[in-house]
Amino acid sequence: MPKNKENHIWLKATILFVIIFLSFYLHVTNGMFDMTIPDVVKTLFGIGDNPKFSLVIFEFRLPRIVIAILVGVGLAIAGCVLQGITKNDLADPGILGINAGAGAAVSFFMLVFQFNASRSDGSEWLKIMSMPLFGLVGGVLAAGIIFAFAYKHGRLDVERLLLTGLAINSGFGALALYLTLKMSEKDFEIAALWQAGTIYNANWAFIVAMLPWLIILGIYIYRKKYLLDYFQLEESTIVSLGINLEREKIKMLLASVGIVSACVSVSGSIGFIGLMAPHIARQIVGIRHRFVVPFSALIGAALLLLSDFIAKTIFAPSELAVGVVVSIIGIPYFLYLLVKAR
Repeated sequence: MPKNKENHIWLKATILFVIIFLSFYLHVTNGMFDMTIPDVVKTLFGIGDNPKFSLVIFEFRLPRIVIAILVGVGLAIAGCVLQGITKNDLADPGILGINAGAGAAVSFFMLVFQFNASRSDGSEWLKIMSMPLFGLVGGVLAAGIIFAFAYKHGRLDVERLLLTGLAINSGFGALALYLTLKMSEKDFEIAALWQAGTIYNANWAFIVAMLPWLIILGIYIYRKKYLLDYFQLEESTIVSLGINLEREKIKMLLASVGIVSACVSVSGSIGFIGLMAPHIARQIVGIRHRFVVPFSALIGAALLLLSDFIAKTIFAPSELAVGVVVSIIGIPYFLYLLVKAR
């Protein structure tokens, strides 16, 4: 790569880091209990003794910020993989029904094991660590059904993929609603809010539960990033390079479903991050996935962190579900891409 172009890449990455830092600053200093930067710095480094500041930062705001960043990164990477596998710029874990499948499985988990994510105090570690596994089963089931119906004459049909994904999304969404109706009245209200996409109930236990999935599968996807470039070629060309096309697609798909399942288990169903982040990344750095994948991750983190700040403050003291804010941004963007694609 020419040195000038490499410098431009680093400059763009620096700008994204600055946006994330500014979002962090807004998030950690604003809310029901406003704090100044000196207050935050002293509390983070253990200087001074103010239990109120420590409680607000370490038990409420910091876990929420970390979850927003991790979920944004995970959904963006998964969306990048799905768009690369399907050669479809409109592919997204939410639109294709993978979010809904994982969400239905986690709803089943919450019903059967009498577990509610928003009320967990971190003591039920086995249940907390099991939630992503249930999400994975639901996500894989949804993805399996979608891709089984989307294949035509041994090839992935894009139109079938979108139509089947929308149908599966509706079906698993209805199943999740049915499962929540079986819960008690109080649990139903919290589960319905969780399904809309929310991270206000974040805690360190959920971070520990999803972090191994994101690290292991994220590293695997980045190591296989070159495949996403090859997937844009004709299938005969890919096969001639000695690549087992279908096997690699399945591996990448399972990795992305695993990441989505971990995200859904702690945040509910948040759509459009996986759609918008890869598009914005490609506009910034081009089509090579060596740069698209990490830039998608940074953009996803920035988008979700900013959206959660808006959700927290726009109607304060009440809060919106962050999934609603992301949808308000994402639906017009999706329609724009749909018109552009046509």
